[in-house]
Amino acid sequence: MTLRGHIRNGTLVFDTAPELPEGAAVEVDLRKLEDEESGPTLYERYRDIIGTVPDLPEDFSVNHDHYIHGTPKRSDS
Repeated sequence: MTLRGHIRNGTLVFDTAPELPEGAAVEVDLRKLEDEESGPTLYERYRDIIGTVPDLPEDFSVNHDHYIHGTPKRSDS
């Protein structure tokens, strides 16, 4: 039986809960899946549109909620 899952806060969480009795002994063989290793980086995925929006404020990346939703600006900008 092969079950897939992810590590969340240091705990193994299965994508689909296995139907095992409480207290069942299991063996886990950890492997990084192929599609996770070979997928494009965020830069590779979005490089064609990076920097294409003109006239954004210099602090937009930090204060986007202020500019989009009107929340107060962050003080660490």
